[in-house]
Amino acid sequence: MAFLEVKGLEAFYGKAQALHGITFSMEKGECIGIIGPNGAGKSTLLSSILGLVDCRGQIIFDGEDTRKRNTTKVVRLGIGYAPERGNIFGYMNVRDNLLVGGYTSRDEIAENLEKVYELFPILKERQRQQAGTLSGGQRQMLSLGRVFMTSPKLMLLDEPTLGLAPIVITQIAQAIEGLKGMGFTVLIAEQNALFTLNQSDRIYLMERGKFTMEGKPEDLKDDEYISSTYFGI
Repeated sequence: MAFLEVKGLEAFYGKAQALHGITFSMEKGECIGIIGPNGAGKSTLLSSILGLVDCRGQIIFDGEDTRKRNTTKVVRLGIGYAPERGNIFGYMNVRDNLLVGGYTSRDEIAENLEKVYELFPILKERQRQQAGTLSGGQRQMLSLGRVFMTSPKLMLLDEPTLGLAPIVITQIAQAIEGLKGMGFTVLIAEQNALFTLNQSDRIYLMERGKFTMEGKPEDLKDDEYISSTYFGI
């Protein structure tokens, strides 16, 4: 059985259907990227895995049916989530934001905190700084670090490069490479197709709530539709 298995997933906001029969699987240690335009359903897919959206279908994570559990219990199963635009607690300092993420893995807080500081040295330098005063890139690093603090088995990253300068995107890419090197399983939802292609083992293209294409990054980089739509070539 796959580490994460999603079958026939349909998601709804009231009567409006946002996802249409999404099916895919992930193996442990794999990094999968989901690319597509704004409004395609990428964030809805991540929210559905977490149990935040009304949905139908099957979601099996590490042998457990997550649809039978609320979001708190899904997180305790080992699914960590870094939301779009780094939804942090701006009134708290950097260190306290990270400690909030450690509530599900209290025995590993000290070890995880040191690993976060290794991944993002700037967070150690600014651990006493109020999080709301950080730059956009630093806020995103803090969001990723807070996910790490949960000791996740699977990391869901929603638009990790949104609105960031190229030099900061490079830092985020290096951090994700570090996470992959530690054996983490990572699911990235991104509009930045080139970033995602460079990070992922496999890619799914999502448009209008459906997967319309899938494949290896090296194959999709040469695809005419991908090139013209997402790279302007």
